[in-house]
Amino acid sequence: MKSISHGKRIWGWFFFDWASQPYNTLLITFIFAPYVKELIGDGAQAQAAWGFGIGAGGVIIALLAPVLGAMADHSGNRLGWIKLFSAMYVIGAFGIWWAMPHDFDLVTILVFFVIGMIGMEFATIFTNSMLPDLGTKEEIGRISGNGWAFGYLGGLSALVIMLAFFAESGATGKTMIGIDPLFGLDAHTREGTRFVGPLTGFWYLLFMAPFFMWVQDPKPADKAPGAVQRALASVWTTICRLPRTPSLFSYLGASMFYRDALNGMYFFGGIYAAGVLNWSVVDVGVFGIIAIISGAVFAWLGGHVDQRLGPKPVIMGCIVVLSFVAVSIIFVSRDSVYGVAVGPRSALPDITFYVFGAMIGAAGGVIQSASRTMMVFQARPGHMAEAFGLYGLAGKATSFIAPISIGVVTTMTGSQQIGVTPLIVLFAAGFLLLLLVKPDGDD
Repeated sequence: MKSISHGKRIWGWFFFDWASQPYNTLLITFIFAPYVKELIGDGAQAQAAWGFGIGAGGVIIALLAPVLGAMADHSGNRLGWIKLFSAMYVIGAFGIWWAMPHDFDLVTILVFFVIGMIGMEFATIFTNSMLPDLGTKEEIGRISGNGWAFGYLGGLSALVIMLAFFAESGATGKTMIGIDPLFGLDAHTREGTRFVGPLTGFWYLLFMAPFFMWVQDPKPADKAPGAVQRALASVWTTICRLPRTPSLFSYLGASMFYRDALNGMYFFGGIYAAGVLNWSVVDVGVFGIIAIISGAVFAWLGGHVDQRLGPKPVIMGCIVVLSFVAVSIIFVSRDSVYGVAVGPRSALPDITFYVFGAMIGAAGGVIQSASRTMMVFQARPGHMAEAFGLYGLAGKATSFIAPISIGVVTTMTGSQQIGVTPLIVLFAAGFLLLLLVKPDGDD
């Protein structure tokens, strides 16, 4: 059998980011989330329901992520796990098709959405754990950044296709370029917008092909029995020794908070803009294009800065930018910008939010790329999948706090703007804990 070149392995690994990014771009943030707001009607109610649904998925991910990572370390069968969770991704994505405007079953649709989200998150744990196999410690920052940038381009391509040819305006029934949805999809029943689910699933199936053809797992599968018991024991041992590895402990805690806050921005950005600024699905899509282009450019640039300066200063700078945005969005509404009243037809709130979108995209892409690089520096050699399982746990152990707290605060106040204030606290906590992290990990 002809051996696969190192360059092809890297490109195959990149294609996971390209294939999986539309779940974040199309479903979580820019197309499906504002569509849910349209179906529910009330922005605050939609934001609360979205928060509780995503929070429930976060609990499941938090409980299982480290155990699955440890099992992959013991069995070596990372590709097998990726195939399993890829199936969940595709099933969850296709289920979005049944989000019908005149017969909308919120619970059923959220179940499908969470199934796909869990599949995406768990598959990501195992693909991230392959990063150290692709280059030296000096190279992985650049490789991670390039992969993230490539993923953003995949999300951008899918979003442009969706807006141009499928997602119809609820008012006109036309897509962004003024045509009826392709394939004869019925605009009256919003089949064009609902096609976001099948498109996301088909996209993943098509573009995961290079990953499975070119990426090899260097660790052979271990058929010995007792993998679950060994995995649980390994996770428990690692957790017990965390206090003796203070840098890793602090980094997991820091990333737990700042990634939760960032995910909160992604999860609620579309619903927030739809409810506060009265944006349509197409308006939110344009916002997404700006954010994704910014994210792709800066993820690529950030990878080179990461390689030069190391991931820690890169992450800290991004937290400062994202904290500024988290505070600022509270002061932007259809009626005012930073306390200055504007007319009902003023474009200033929209322009300001577009700028915030570019900043979120830029800082968000860089911080996620640099964060997985930092995890490689902090992890124990030979336990990389388990480390990324703990990283997944750190990213999800409090992942229900942001959405659920936003849901609770939004419900209590009836205000979408006040409802997002928990993000500020989470960013601050992450920044403070990051100060305790050693750039090269524990001695």
